[in-house]
Amino acid sequence: MRIAIDAMGGDNAPDEIIAGVIESIEFLAEDDELILVGPENEIEARLPSKPSRRGNISVVHAPDIIAMDDVPIESLRRKPKSSIATIAKLAKRDQADAVISAGNTGACVAAFQMRMRNLPGVNRPGIAVVFPTPGGLVTICDVGANIACKPVHLYQYGVMASVYSKHLLGIENPRIGLMSIGSEDAKGNELVKKTRALMKSDPRMNFVGNIEGRDIFRGACEVVVTEGFVGNVILKLTEGLVDGLFKAIKDELMEEKIRLAMKFKPVMKRIYKKYDYNEYGGALLLGVNGTAVICHGSSQARTIKNAILASKRFYTKKINDKIIEYLSGTSVRTMDE
Repeated sequence: MRIAIDAMGGDNAPDEIIAGVIESIEFLAEDDELILVGPENEIEARLPSKPSRRGNISVVHAPDIIAMDDVPIESLRRKPKSSIATIAKLAKRDQADAVISAGNTGACVAAFQMRMRNLPGVNRPGIAVVFPTPGGLVTICDVGANIACKPVHLYQYGVMASVYSKHLLGIENPRIGLMSIGSEDAKGNELVKKTRALMKSDPRMNFVGNIEGRDIFRGACEVVVTEGFVGNVILKLTEGLVDGLFKAIKDELMEEKIRLAMKFKPVMKRIYKKYDYNEYGGALLLGVNGTAVICHGSSQARTIKNAILASKRFYTKKINDKIIEYLSGTSVRTMDE
């Protein structure tokens, strides 16, 4: 498998990105290829000099860098030789089976959709994030790719996220909940109401109706469908809440007794690891014709390593083929309306 990685994406690029690529080598097959994309001199200076330690790592020169605060579409036009644009082109030319970036999310979505195109039957791609909860893993889609959704987009997010949940996470018949401001059918805006009707009309979909934000961690469903603006708020709020709670617990334990804090340290580490986004690598952009992983802007080396391994699992499980198969057999009206 050939995996192209944006070496210049994220707050800690290129050092942490390249370190993560090197860390991943021992977990890959001998015929797997890793392609680092960015300014050649900067990348080569950070790679091991001995071929035996480099594995199957190659470098593709891309002199331009899209900053995290750049306007996505405009930056892709101004910087056609950027690392983000280049990994998308590699996928388009069938020179890469998967692409990974911790860079500008909007630019990644635009570049991947423009170059890789959408899967047959998919109107808009969506970013899917896996949340660890006390009741198991919950997949949320979308968390930032599309903030101007139509009912068909949300319906397709439900399809794609449920296929992902079943075939990659091993959940046999994932329940799908639609994010709203109340569980009652009458609650929600027009987008929610029309989407609910679409989902109800699909007999193959294990749709459980509207859910509220608190239901994510209460085991109400295994798939949460929402539009990108709300999904991104949920994602960032949860990240901040987890960090804040762990800090508060740590401070309270230290205030109580240092020996007590040290006793709880292994337990806290285990729990934090379970809820640490770095352990999950990145979020898959479901719906594009290929394998695309978008990582957190503050990704560390282990984040990139885990993203590489996640992209390989997605690719080998042929999740895209299963999404196409589902949508090709649907009787639900899916025109972009």
